Amino acid sequence: MTVQATTAVATEPSLVDLLDRLLGKGVVLSGDIVISLADVDLVRIQLSAVIQSVRAEMEPLS
Repeated sequence: MTVQATTAVATEPSLVDLLDRLLGKGVVLSGDIVISLADVDLVRIQLSAVIQSVRAEMEPLS
């Protein structure tokens, strides 16, 4: 009787795999930019973006 032992090697996902997972579920990015002089806010910009793959949206309805 022969017993074989196998070990699973954990590999880190590549950047492409990570982006595919994130875009498949959707990502919300948001950020604030404030330009100030002497502790007085001169310009404030608030940015928001929703990024999602259109692949799921383009599938035909059953």
